[in-house]
Amino acid sequence: MRTYRAGKIQDHLWYFGRKESGVYLLEGSVGSMIISGGMSYIVPEILRQFDEFGINKDRITKLLILHSHFDHVGIVPFFKHLLPDLQIYASSRAWEILGMPKAIETINEFSRYVAERMGMAEACSGYDLDWRNGLQGAHVREGDYISLGDIEVLILETPGHSSCSISAYVPKLKALFPSDAGGIPYGNTMFASGNSNFTKFQRSLEKLSKLDVHLFGADHYGYITGKEAPQFMAETIETAKRFRADVEACYWRTQDIDAAAKELIDAFYIEHPDYFLSPEIHLGIYRQIVRHIADALER
Repeated sequence: MRTYRAGKIQDHLWYFGRKESGVYLLEGSVGSMIISGGMSYIVPEILRQFDEFGINKDRITKLLILHSHFDHVGIVPFFKHLLPDLQIYASSRAWEILGMPKAIETINEFSRYVAERMGMAEACSGYDLDWRNGLQGAHVREGDYISLGDIEVLILETPGHSSCSISAYVPKLKALFPSDAGGIPYGNTMFASGNSNFTKFQRSLEKLSKLDVHLFGADHYGYITGKEAPQFMAETIETAKRFRADVEACYWRTQDIDAAAKELIDAFYIEHPDYFLSPEIHLGIYRQIVRHIADALER
């Protein structure tokens, strides 16, 4: 079952934000952790939801960034300002990217652009949401555990969607939070988004498929429970294979990375016109995907 309604999922776990961008609150005996950083424009909605459900913000001691793309780090600066003692975790590669002036410029530019696209610019106008250089935190890597007392979170390195992607697995809840490294549920289907290296992305899917998963917590379009949750990774693996074959066929036909990306993205928005990313941003992602797959074909 796919759900994106804000509120309590089960003991220890909540979902907050909006349909197209959400974060999770994991509650332990010695504090709580926000999992993922969402898009910046969901901050007003999260604050409203915290008040609605009586969430004690002072119990939030940790925030885990799963990768450094703009739509997954947006709430981080605000919550670090709101909660100065907040410990922020990310991979070493993510911290490297998040310290680059060009990356910071892109995060802030794209965040504003998507807020406008979603009609949220005015609602966010009273909040300081920009990422600034100097925001730092702890580095995590494969096999590390983050403890919340009676709840532990296992870190897995899952590159491919981005070079800095990590996933979080909570053994006690059998809950997986892979961000976009595990595929993106949308409607009744899913997208395989191996943005930076599609081959590594497919390997990461295989790695995650070995976990015992009763809850799949996506960053976009909610979370999955019930019978679908343990099957979702296997279905995403097959989707990735089909998508790669489609990209290969398009590239062989056009013999041009830009032309293939444009053809693929045009077809995507015919089927999914309300997807949260604008075609202009998404086209850049498809260029990356086609470029990697084209390079692999020509080796």
